[in-house]
Amino acid sequence: MNTRRNLLGGLGVGALGLLALGAYGRTNERESRQRTLGDKFPNVPVFTHEGKKVSFYDDLIRGKVVVLNMMYTSCGNTCPTATANLRRVQQLLGDRLGRDVFMYSITLQPELDQPRHLKEYIDKFRIGPGWQFLTGAPEDIRALRYSLGFYDVEPEVDSNQLTHTGMVRIGNEPIDRWTMAPALTEPDHIMSAINHVDLRVDHAAWPNPPKDANA
Repeated sequence: MNTRRNLLGGLGVGALGLLALGAYGRTNERESRQRTLGDKFPNVPVFTHEGKKVSFYDDLIRGKVVVLNMMYTSCGNTCPTATANLRRVQQLLGDRLGRDVFMYSITLQPELDQPRHLKEYIDKFRIGPGWQFLTGAPEDIRALRYSLGFYDVEPEVDSNQLTHTGMVRIGNEPIDRWTMAPALTEPDHIMSAINHVDLRVDHAAWPNPPKDANA
């Protein structure tokens, strides 16, 4: 995963937290209610696993609580475990997914991962509806990767795609509240990070996960 000192080096929105179990309470974030289109996230065109063309910021991020990670379909190391953990998160979200919280996975190999390959990946891992996998032009995916903090300032480290698959970016865009969680931690810890940024959650009632309908 990205080096701890550099992971958010170019983003300036919050600080890296949840790098180990128990680190959640030390997560810092900056809250701001002012933002302008494009000041943090490029509004580039991307394609979903269903082949639908959308604008990244306008259609996927603006006004939403979002969960994002980087992956690629040929990854045989971190990605399968991260995908399995996020699939459990998808199940724990229940009917919040697609209504209150939106999940996106962005390929690190857009030149190879076309929508049909992402759809095959979804079928392989039995991923239910409401979680979108995205691809696009390589230069646009690179811009997204940097804007989301999935990069390292050391070129030799940044060129290794596996360094970008180990974290999950979680944010509440309307209030500019962002954090990160390790993709390989327990799904409940990722859920805690999601609930931390989602002000609609009744924290006194959590944990009370919905019935697992997609298991």
